[in-house]
Amino acid sequence: MTVLALDNVSKRFGPIEVLHGVDLALEPGEVHALIGENGAGKSTIMKILGGFLDPTAGQVLLDGQPVHFASGPQAEAQGIVVIHQEFNLAPDLSVAANVFLGREAGAWRLDHAAMRDATAALLKRLDTSIDPDARIRDLSVPDRQMVEIAKALSRQARVLIMDEPSAVLTHREVGALYAQIDRLRAEGVAILYCSHRLDEVAHLADRITVLRDGRVVRQALRGELTEDGMATAMVGRELQDFYPPKGQPGDAPALEVRGLTVPGRVRDVSLTLRRGEVLGIAGLVGSGRTELAEGLVGLRPATGEIRVEGRPVAIRSLRDAFAAGLAYLTEDRKEAGLLLDKGLRENLTLATLERFGAWRLDTAAEDAALDRATREFDIRAPRRDMLAGKLSGGNQQKLLLAKVMLPDPRIIIIDEPTRGIDVGTKRQIYAFIRKLAAEGRSLIVISSEMTEVIGLSDRVLVMREGRLAGEVAGQAMTEDNIVRLAMGVTGDVA
Repeated sequence: MTVLALDNVSKRFGPIEVLHGVDLALEPGEVHALIGENGAGKSTIMKILGGFLDPTAGQVLLDGQPVHFASGPQAEAQGIVVIHQEFNLAPDLSVAANVFLGREAGAWRLDHAAMRDATAALLKRLDTSIDPDARIRDLSVPDRQMVEIAKALSRQARVLIMDEPSAVLTHREVGALYAQIDRLRAEGVAILYCSHRLDEVAHLADRITVLRDGRVVRQALRGELTEDGMATAMVGRELQDFYPPKGQPGDAPALEVRGLTVPGRVRDVSLTLRRGEVLGIAGLVGSGRTELAEGLVGLRPATGEIRVEGRPVAIRSLRDAFAAGLAYLTEDRKEAGLLLDKGLRENLTLATLERFGAWRLDTAAEDAALDRATREFDIRAPRRDMLAGKLSGGNQQKLLLAKVMLPDPRIIIIDEPTRGIDVGTKRQIYAFIRKLAAEGRSLIVISSEMTEVIGLSDRVLVMREGRLAGEVAGQAMTEDNIVRLAMGVTGDVA
């Protein structure tokens, strides 16, 4: 019997209808994948099922009966648990305190030992070494995602709604997540799984629902849709040549790094980035990829020698990096990249305000810059004055890329370029990256998606435990060779 369902559900925000007569049924012991481009209506469906929004028309059915949830906690009390794409964690509390927030153990006095032990058991199930006593703000983005998953597992869900749970996880962590999904499926939990990674949809899903423009355009059982078929159903057209053709980098070095060390994170890394090159950096979470990038642009204290186009430069802050022609696009656009409660114009120009007036901002010049960015990066917003937090994930990423490019850098470091972005926007971001390289700019791309780092890069450096483990290029640039280097497997790459 169906556990949770939408029956002819529509949703309207003011005059705009974003869902049109959607039917969706979640069955016990089944993984039901919900896929579609950003803006297709996936988040709205999840919020309605999770009690955060009411449908405008139609009804939600729980065990075949109409139900109305006044809030998310009320839905959770009925066994409907949501893992949101955006973290819902208290940064100053410990991991254990977050896992049990609102459901603390102990009648008269908090039983911290019991909560810590239970959290440690959950984390062990997920095959992660996160300390239950660690503060959330001290954890990496992938580790925070694992805490969110542990928190959801502690809820004893009948229905588990997962929004991009693997977007920031590495190969090993994704494997641990899949094992938990298989266990929950065997226990009869109904799982709604939203992901832009079509390979994992093909691997996990028993049933697939494809959304486009707020409508269900295709439903299929396991094996009935290939990854190409999913992508075509999502965007309504064939997707050819997903990764742009690679160019021919020049011989001249744009960036030379010798013996870069970030204390406790990165040790003695040397690399050369050529003009017009896209250099990929791969590795497991904790290998030092992001810390290397942050050390290069002055976000972390670092020692070593950095040369830009042959000139030695001292970079101790992001402003120093800008002055040297380096720009950094963070992996966490919502926490570290954009001000979500500010407008598009303010976000675009924040890092380069001195260009728009010494004593008084030239808002007309800012508007002109936003016009150019909107055209060049295809930022789609219904209104110019809307908040950045109201944009879809793909448009937020394009806004962040436009912001990073406004100072006209020659060297761009991009960390997780397509995290939580739909397949159509991914293709756009890849085209932007290759266009920048064709213009003679040089790029470092850090990605946890193996196919992405291979499809985009001219060469790939692999990090392991804070050091460079090796380099792959040409025919040797394969998933197998990268994984072997990342995990320290002995033997030469093929």
